[in-house]
Amino acid sequence: MKAKKTGKWVFFVIFALILALTYTAFFGIDSYYGDTRNIYFKGANDIRWGIDIRGGVEAVFSPDIEDAKITDSDMASAKAIIETRLVGNNITDYEVYTDNSTHQIIVRFPWSSDQTDFDPAKEVAKLGQTATLTFCKGTSKDTVLVEGKNIASATYAYEASVGHYVSLKFDAVGKAKFASATASNVGSTISIWMDDQMISSPKVNEAITTGEAMISGDFSAEEAASLANQINAGALPFALTVDDSKMQIISPTLGADALNVMVIAGSCAFALICLLMILRYRLLGVVTSIALLGQVAAMIACISGYITAFDSFTLTIPGIAGIILSIGVGVDANVIAAERIKEEFAKGKTIDGAIAAGYKNSLSAIIDGNVTIVIVSLVLMGAFGSEGILTTLLSPIFALFGTTITGSIYSFGYTLLVGTIFNLILGVLCSRLMVKSISRVKIFRKAAFYGGAKNV
Repeated sequence: MKAKKTGKWVFFVIFALILALTYTAFFGIDSYYGDTRNIYFKGANDIRWGIDIRGGVEAVFSPDIEDAKITDSDMASAKAIIETRLVGNNITDYEVYTDNSTHQIIVRFPWSSDQTDFDPAKEVAKLGQTATLTFCKGTSKDTVLVEGKNIASATYAYEASVGHYVSLKFDAVGKAKFASATASNVGSTISIWMDDQMISSPKVNEAITTGEAMISGDFSAEEAASLANQINAGALPFALTVDDSKMQIISPTLGADALNVMVIAGSCAFALICLLMILRYRLLGVVTSIALLGQVAAMIACISGYITAFDSFTLTIPGIAGIILSIGVGVDANVIAAERIKEEFAKGKTIDGAIAAGYKNSLSAIIDGNVTIVIVSLVLMGAFGSEGILTTLLSPIFALFGTTITGSIYSFGYTLLVGTIFNLILGVLCSRLMVKSISRVKIFRKAAFYGGAKNV
C-alpha cells in the first residue's frame, strides 16, 4: 500500500504552533485588574531561580517548647515536614540541617519567582507552622475521616511476611474515629495527607478497632522510616519558631548580573548554531532551527510551570547546563538525519525517496542516543532528589560533596530529561513532518535544498 503523503499545510501549522508556544513560554500571558495580576500562562519571568543565581533566605527554626521534652525523633520529624513543604512547592535547591544538641534546624532556600521585597520573615512563615495531617476518604481531601492530632505515634518496623511497614497508634478519640472510618470503607482507599500533599493511599482490607494500624507496601527500610517521620511531623505537639536575629539574606554566588550575561550568551550561541545549520544543510537547517526553537520554548514552559495549576521548578546553574546539553543533543539528532538524507541523494534517489529513507535510517541511532540520556537523567533525579531509595543508597557517596549538590544536580537531571523528551517530539517527529510537508511545495522541489547535488 502506498504511504499517504504529508500535506503542504502541515509545515505552516507546526511552525505557527511553535511560534505561539515560544512567545507565550517566554513572555507569558497575563492581565491586570488594578493591582491584581491574573496569569493565564506563565512566562520566563515566573521561573524560580536557585540560590546560586538569585540568592535566598537562611533561617534557624527552634521548637516552641522546653528542650527537655524534645527528642531526636522529634527533630527528625520537624526536618521531614520542612523538606516535604519545600518539595511540595517545587523548591529543589534547598539545604536543611538539624542540630540535635541545640535543637535547631537551619534552612536555606531560594526566593520565589515573584518575590520583590525580599522579606525573609514572610518567606519562612510558610515553613514553620505546625503541619496538618489528615486521613481522608478516597484520594481527595473532600471527606476528612481522622485528623493527625489523634495519632499518638508512628514507627517503622519489619516482618518477613509483610516487609517494611509503618505502625500507627491512635489516642482514644482517634481509635474510635479510625475504627468507624475503616469499617465503612473496607475495600476502598483511605489517603493520608500532610497539608495539601498526599503522602500515602493504602487500601483498607478490614475494619481496625484496636487503635493500631499498619501502612504496608513495597517499602524499603529507608522509605518506611521516611514515611513514619512525615506522619510524626504532621502530629508534632509543637510549632517551630524562627530566631529573627539569625535570619539572613543569601547573596547569589554568581552576582546580580550573571543571569543577564547567561541569557545574552545563550541567545548568541543559539543564533550561531542556527546560522551554521542553515549554511551547512540549507532548508533542512531552517527546519532544524525551528524545531530547536520549539524545544527551548517547551523546556522553558516546563520549568516555569506554564499552566498556572503547576508551580515553577527551581532552576540552578547546573539546570541551565542541562538545557544547553539537551539543545546539543537536539542538534545532533537533526545532523544525523540530514547526513542520512544527503547519503540517499548520493545514491540517486528522488527528493521524496531520499527524505523518507534518510529519516528511516537515522531513527535507530537517534532513539538509542536519546533513550540513553533519558536513563541517565532519571538516575540523576532519583539519586540526587530530596528523597527516594537511590538517594538513601548513595548518600555515603553524596556526603563527600556536601549537601548543596543535591538540588543542583537534580535540576540538571530534570532539565536534561525534559529537553531530551522534547527533542524526540520536535527534533524527530515534527522535523520529519515539516520536511516532508515543505518538500511538497513546488518552489522547494529541488534536491539542492536538501543536500542533493542536482535538481529533481
